[in-house]
Amino acid sequence: MSAAASLPHDAARQHVSGSARYVDDIPTPQGTLHLAFGLSSCAAGQIRSVDLSAVRACPGVHLVLEAKDLPHANDVSPSAHDEPLLADGQVHYAGQPIFLVVAESHHLARRAARLAKIEITAEPALLTIEQALAAESRFEDGPRIYTKGTPQSAMKGVIHRLQGQINLGGQEHFYLEGQAALALPGDHGDMVIHSSTQHPTEIQHKVAEALNIAQHAVRVEVRRMGGGFGGKESQGNALAVACALAASFTGRPCKMRYDRDDDFIITGKRHDCRIDYDVGFDDSGRVQALEFTHYFRCGWALDLSLPVADRAMLHADNAYDLPHVKITSHRLKTNTQSATAFRGFGGPQGMVGIERVMDHIAHSLSCDPAEVRRRNYYPEMSSKPAARPSVTPYQMDVTDFILGDMTESLLQRCDYHARKAEVARWNASHALLKRGIAFSPVKFGISFTLTHLNQAGALVQIYTDGSVLINHGGTEMGQGLFQKLTQVAARSLGAQQAVIRASATDTSKVPNTSATAASSGADLNGMAVQAACDTLIGRLKDHVAAQHGVKPEEITFAEGQVTAPGLVLTWQEVIASAYEARISLSATGFYKTPEIAWDRIKGAG
Repeated sequence: MSAAASLPHDAARQHVSGSARYVDDIPTPQGTLHLAFGLSSCAAGQIRSVDLSAVRACPGVHLVLEAKDLPHANDVSPSAHDEPLLADGQVHYAGQPIFLVVAESHHLARRAARLAKIEITAEPALLTIEQALAAESRFEDGPRIYTKGTPQSAMKGVIHRLQGQINLGGQEHFYLEGQAALALPGDHGDMVIHSSTQHPTEIQHKVAEALNIAQHAVRVEVRRMGGGFGGKESQGNALAVACALAASFTGRPCKMRYDRDDDFIITGKRHDCRIDYDVGFDDSGRVQALEFTHYFRCGWALDLSLPVADRAMLHADNAYDLPHVKITSHRLKTNTQSATAFRGFGGPQGMVGIERVMDHIAHSLSCDPAEVRRRNYYPEMSSKPAARPSVTPYQMDVTDFILGDMTESLLQRCDYHARKAEVARWNASHALLKRGIAFSPVKFGISFTLTHLNQAGALVQIYTDGSVLINHGGTEMGQGLFQKLTQVAARSLGAQQAVIRASATDTSKVPNTSATAASSGADLNGMAVQAACDTLIGRLKDHVAAQHGVKPEEITFAEGQVTAPGLVLTWQEVIASAYEARISLSATGFYKTPEIAWDRIKGAG
């Protein structure tokens, strides 16, 4: 089968038959214990007393842990060490874990957790954006601001001016597979963790920190997730750390999964926010000056809120050349779940803001909204090769903008104008049922704003029968990443797709990985796999050249055959021969994205 063929997901049969194995499906060793958190019912307050006697006396309970019982770091934060695994004297949101129950079964642990008697002196809770603003409750000393041009002075000379506000709600990820982890204690205090996570290396770091052991003593394995959407980038830390701690205390395997209601209550969501805007524009709808103010409700702990809010600012221009613009972003601390990564990672919020502005302008001028958008696009660089490129609000040159021609093609192909006229006719004759049609561009930055995360590694191993096993730092959550990377390997090695497999993501094979996020999984890990394959092909070509008296550049590997002038060999023959000649059939690959530089404090890069 060709490496370029359109193939189904590598686990498609398992998915539809129900045989795909997730963390909760892994056969557990005899004696495995199960965990559940005891949660706060109060959004803000001081813990006055905790009576867990009834919990400890419950049949099947082996261990109950509070913050004071933890031997080392009590933190599961991905960023600022401000997120204790178990509340330490104070609660910050309704649903915050206060204690941990370790019992013979999942249901026994959950039932026992409900028997606790906890006294909390409630304090005023900050739940809304307005309450947080009034209390100056925020994660940075003040708002972050990007400015391009002179928006305040430019606003004074505008022909038309509008103000508005849009409120964007949060979202629950609702991955089909909930949060889950399994910890298996090993020799010398080592720990093997199976986790439903988008970030195995972060799980490794947090477990090592909680147990005060070296990172090489923690191995994290992820075969697949039943969906992630950003909700498993950092939110799996608590379960993995809890299981590792319990396994360390008891010497027994420990497993934890959230019931769906616990998952809803404990874990973070998409950041909800409010966006205020003040825009000035001319008679054609071209924006002359614009001021945005973003108010992000981040929750009780920092998590990934700063880069999420940053990315909203980076997407606030979307596809539009704004000559004078100011973007102000408030990151507000509230007594709610810590909002976290969610598909788009702040980008959707930023783009919805500017798209609302475009619609508001079009409505006020009675113009076609699609046309107003086109008039505000960045200029096509292909038509002005000598012109100085336009610059985004974050000081990046726009050098390859092609959306103008693309928009023209899309509007023609979808018959936009005829359909818009039909919508108008329908709406004129129907008082209650209305129709609509809309067009809008979408920009998405495919990289991490934390520059050092834009790297990946891979390990590719060829066995003596010609089969190939690849391991990489990306995680599979239904998006087909493993199949994509086996296709990269098949193309790079010139081998048949059928002989190549991707193994479960494993921190002991590829270290120091980045999260599978920012739409970068295939880009980063694919290039790392290709680099490893290129190394192997170089060795194999040198071997075939020396053995058969041909030049390396004359040798071609394709579709399982190796050819050169006067020579035809099978892939398996070459591999067997290389092994016998003591040629290394294992290679690592590494990739770092070029031309990326970002200074988040300056807001430039």
